[in-house]
Amino acid sequence: MAFMEKPPAGKVLLDDTVPLTAAIEASQSLQSHTEYIIRVQRGISVENSWQIVRRYSDFDLLNNSLQIAGLSLPLPPKKLIGNMDREFIAERQKGLQNYLNVITTNHILSNCELVKKFLDPNNYSANYTEIALQQVSMFFRSEPKWEVVEPLKDIGWRIRKKYFLMKIKNQPKERLVLSWADLGPDKYLSDKDFQCLIKLLPSCLHPYIYRVTFATANESSALLIRMFNEKGTLKDLIYKAKPKDPFLRKYCNPKKIQGLELQQIKTYGRQILEVLKFLHDKGFPYGHLHASNVMLEGDTCRLLDLENSLLGLPSFYRSYFAQFRKINTLESVDVHCFGHLLYEMTYGRPPDSVPVDSFPPAPSMAVVAVLESTLSCEACKNGMPTVSRLLQMPLFSDVLLTTSEKPQFKIPTKLKEALRIAKECIEKRLIEEQKQIHQHRRLTRAQSHHGSEEERKKRKILARKKSKRSAVENSEEHSAKYSNSNNSAGSGASSPLTSPSSPTPPSTAVEHAPF
Repeated sequence: MAFMEKPPAGKVLLDDTVPLTAAIEASQSLQSHTEYIIRVQRGISVENSWQIVRRYSDFDLLNNSLQIAGLSLPLPPKKLIGNMDREFIAERQKGLQNYLNVITTNHILSNCELVKKFLDPNNYSANYTEIALQQVSMFFRSEPKWEVVEPLKDIGWRIRKKYFLMKIKNQPKERLVLSWADLGPDKYLSDKDFQCLIKLLPSCLHPYIYRVTFATANESSALLIRMFNEKGTLKDLIYKAKPKDPFLRKYCNPKKIQGLELQQIKTYGRQILEVLKFLHDKGFPYGHLHASNVMLEGDTCRLLDLENSLLGLPSFYRSYFAQFRKINTLESVDVHCFGHLLYEMTYGRPPDSVPVDSFPPAPSMAVVAVLESTLSCEACKNGMPTVSRLLQMPLFSDVLLTTSEKPQFKIPTKLKEALRIAKECIEKRLIEEQKQIHQHRRLTRAQSHHGSEEERKKRKILARKKSKRSAVENSEEHSAKYSNSNNSAGSGASSPLTSPSSPTPPSTAVEHAPF
């Protein structure tokens, strides 16, 4: 496919960050093996689900591939004799379900290509490295001065973004990195505006933005070249990882967990907040802050991947902030993601879950104050502070930044308006997703409450009371009618009608309608 060729009409742009869940519905024994029928669901909609059939050998193959992550995953052991017994199959099914639960709830594993292909082969059957190579080869026909040294396999977490180590032919010792990325579900810019903005990125100069050497785009993807940094990203520093290693090996199971020094946390945090403020003031949507998107040069942090929002790619932390309706602008997304980054810098690892109920001891209470304002239950419920507010907090307010480089990023008025509209569309999709998740949660809670043992007991007691009341009322009414009948017959005179007994008031207890 030529680099300037249009994408196929009707191409589905999946949000790869929407979680997949998997439940084994049944098993069936064939001649010499057992197959497990698995229901996989994308997100909260039951309608967005499908069945896959997997054997134990498929699980074993996946598990072997995931060993690169260095995790001890709970795959049930192999058994050669007696593996067709009914009891053994039932026990193994439980073990395999537990295995699926572990890999689908691990943030890094659940987003990796190996797991996606295992659970959703229809949407993840393409060879994205091959597609990227085709696109890059077409690009080199018109730009012959560049040359590929080697593919940097799986160094990032995105399935549809690939990296290659490059060199310039007349400067063979200098190394660069080419990144190629497909479009994402939040690409709302017109093709013309998208390509213009991508080509504008090399003109962006800021002391805390990593310089783009070259950038180009077509209607379906973008290609950017930056200098290769041997020391790697901020995440590489925290995890003591080698930049060229695969993402799973680098970050899934660090050998030593250790946070940064307080002064590093203060300086890096201040630099990152300054560049976020710069982008917010320019009206340039970001939304992709995490430790792997911060390049480290000496004691200076430089932000990476400004192109992601233009491409419409979903954020690394989207499955987290999609749960909280108050985090509904890209500015608040950046602040929340800054909380994740600060936690990682402080403790040497990401939080176990978000929101965070209590924070471990930190080098300073000023660190905890910022973490509470971005990751606590109260913050996630009530909303994020602004970047300006974070800059005023004690952790960052006394940091002196020494840089002589003057920021430059001129965006034409027409493109600024296009960015504003695209940003609104990105936020609208996020708000709609948050609304659906909120409604699903309420429904799930109501169903759980309605189906609980305590509620069933309450309904039984109410039903008995109602039944007894009805029986008493019927008895009284019958007695009254019998008495009136006797009186009328005895006197021979018509007696005034007696008012029927007052109807029993409806029960004040709320009965949940069945769902």
